[in-house]
Amino acid sequence: MSRLTDLIAQAKAKDSELGKELEREFKALANRRAFGLNFERHRPESVELPGRPVRKGDKVRILPPRGETKKGDPRLWRVRSLSGSGDGRMAEVDLIATAEPETQKVAVADLVVVAEFRDYIYPGLVSTGKVERGGDKPYNTVINGENFHALEALTFTHRGKIDAIYIDPPYNTGAKDWKYNNDYVEGEDLYRHSKWLAMMERRLLVARELLNPNHSVLVVTIDEKEYLRLGLLLEQVFPEAAQQMVTIVINPNGVARGSEMARVEEYAFFLFFGVAGPSLVYDSLLDTESLSGNKRNSVRWEWLLRGGNNSRREDRPNLFFPVFIDPIKRVVVDVGETIPLDTPRSSVPDRPGLTTVWPLRAGRDEEATWQKSPKSLRKLFADGFARVGAYDEKNERWSILYLGPSQLRRIDAGELVITGEREDGSKIVDFSASGVRRTPKTVWNRGSHKAGEYGSMLVRRLTGGRKFPFPKSLYAVEDALRVAVGENPTATILDFFAGSGTTAHAVMRLNHQDGGLRKCISVTNNEVAAEEVLGLRKKGLRPGDNEWEKWGICDYITKPRIEAAITGKSPDGREVSGDYKFTDEFPMAEGFEENAEFFTLTYETPVAVSHNRAFARIAPLLWMRAGSEGRRIDKEPPDGWGVADTYGLLTDLDQSAPFVDAVVAQGSIRIAYIVTDDDRRFQSVAQRLPDEVEPVRLYESYLTNFRFAMGR
Repeated sequence: MSRLTDLIAQAKAKDSELGKELEREFKALANRRAFGLNFERHRPESVELPGRPVRKGDKVRILPPRGETKKGDPRLWRVRSLSGSGDGRMAEVDLIATAEPETQKVAVADLVVVAEFRDYIYPGLVSTGKVERGGDKPYNTVINGENFHALEALTFTHRGKIDAIYIDPPYNTGAKDWKYNNDYVEGEDLYRHSKWLAMMERRLLVARELLNPNHSVLVVTIDEKEYLRLGLLLEQVFPEAAQQMVTIVINPNGVARGSEMARVEEYAFFLFFGVAGPSLVYDSLLDTESLSGNKRNSVRWEWLLRGGNNSRREDRPNLFFPVFIDPIKRVVVDVGETIPLDTPRSSVPDRPGLTTVWPLRAGRDEEATWQKSPKSLRKLFADGFARVGAYDEKNERWSILYLGPSQLRRIDAGELVITGEREDGSKIVDFSASGVRRTPKTVWNRGSHKAGEYGSMLVRRLTGGRKFPFPKSLYAVEDALRVAVGENPTATILDFFAGSGTTAHAVMRLNHQDGGLRKCISVTNNEVAAEEVLGLRKKGLRPGDNEWEKWGICDYITKPRIEAAITGKSPDGREVSGDYKFTDEFPMAEGFEENAEFFTLTYETPVAVSHNRAFARIAPLLWMRAGSEGRRIDKEPPDGWGVADTYGLLTDLDQSAPFVDAVVAQGSIRIAYIVTDDDRRFQSVAQRLPDEVEPVRLYESYLTNFRFAMGR
């Protein structure tokens, strides 16, 4: 060992980069386990960043000419200098890691920036759209970017705050299902398994920093190609976790594999941290006495406002009438009569002290209808099976809830029982002894978990016929999340192999069932399917071109799928056909009362950040760290300070007095970001803030987080 150390020192003296590389490999070999999972830690991955401006000092690759279908030059170059402008901009580049120096002058348009995973990154986010139907609910977020770098970005916003991670990584079947260093890993690659393990280990080590160590759950799905190695890897990365493996039947008919037995199942590893354990459920997911679809998972109060097809006032005029509520006592005082279709609702006078509630669409003055007639609704209120729900401040409307026919039948059958009465006279309904909650089994065999019917077909229905390879069954993911966070209605869930967006969709389903405020962070790249690439290249297109990017996973599948799930409309504007099944049955066209925003990951320079020139791209990270709720401060406040719903920003310390007063008055501020290079002045402001407000110094906190990220 000492002799190797001496030789490495000599190599460093002659070539510092080579010496450092040898030292890294030496340490990796020295730290190998004598027993356990040993594998090659391949050279760090790299990712191309099309669209990222080329800067002096960047690592780049030279792209093949447009229209060329052959593989491009894989070598890395360093930008020495830039000259010219516009289409004539040129770069002088030096070849990296070569014994013989080589320099070229290349058009900047023919270069693509490359980030290696051992490089420091300083991330930002750019919003690319949003959909809002959830009032003041927190936002689900979708990040388009390399998931390793997105995970590092989340170490600033969510370190130790993630309640559950659900991932469905590439299964490494030998097909073109994943890349390593911009190349597909083929089945005949001798290092296929070790490359996969190296790829997974790097991401799991960062994910470890995000999980709440006291109470969180990690779920990883896999098939038989890698489940043995994955199990050992998880034990080595997370030795403190309680680990179990679940077998899930996803295709009872079986998938033929040549001379092998037909595969019907896949596997899910559940890792429980701290005091976390599996949530109790009403369906064990195996036993025949708790069959999927028996609706024991929740006592659901439905929205009185009708959604989906035939829900406009002109479609069902007899279901358009006012409901008068007392906003103080939160009770219904009277149910009005139907008014004729040609009569404006303004003709019905308000009543003193009461609020008149009409069936109107959220966020727009569009007249819809109620689910029940005046007579039926009066009976529901009289029986205690209807009540006033929450008030949506953003859209200035009250919700009205009721127990639907299926729930009333369950009461008559004794499956549900009335256990009490609320102050407003509505009944408190719970499960009877026949609906006992239990621990889920480790083999799941439910028709709802069929990947074809409730995965591929469902995605096509939501996206207007677009195809995505091997999406999970929505209901299988829903059941996994119910086990992980079913008892945590405010959980934050992360999926950094988001694919078609099934995890976010399943989170919205859970919220719909129990009124939860869970939110999902989905991370996916915009990789174009392998079968599309050749045709696009023949057309002279490259990654980064709009006509190329529109076919990428995020833009073509993930974003449209999540937007369609919320709005109930596919990308072509048509209402999504069909109904959700099992636990919670209602038309897909109704959508969800949820919010979502879509972002693209950016790469900033520390100089731009420290000099406050990257604020617009750092702003979404500040908002996410404060909970992804309410308003966001997207621009530097002109008065030197600003306060949003959950956080405040102070950029001029001379304005600290009104800033502190505003934070105290707001009452809902969680974080105060204070921009200063002076630690003494930062501490002075921090001491005047309420105890429940976390002070964060910008941009020192941000830069320090990534400067020392992951021990690089």
